[in-house]
Amino acid sequence: MGFFKKAFQDMKANARVQHEVDRANFEAVRAESKATWEEAKMTPAQRQAKMQREREEQIAEAKARTAAANARIEEAKNGRN
Repeated sequence: MGFFKKAFQDMKANARVQHEVDRANFEAVRAESKATWEEAKMTPAQRQAKMQREREEQIAEAKARTAAANARIEEAKNGRN
């Protein structure tokens, strides 16, 4: 009898946690949808500026990844010598 009681308690706890996850995901999707709606109302100049900022962020991230990879290459070369 104790086995089933524990199993049902575990199922209840898992359902509660999953409900919290589902609620958080729903709120995230709702917020993203609202953000998309607000972005759709931007002027062309605002949209262009936003896209430029995003491109600059991507370039900076790519340069940082390149620098990290080059550092790893140098470290590997020095480790062999």
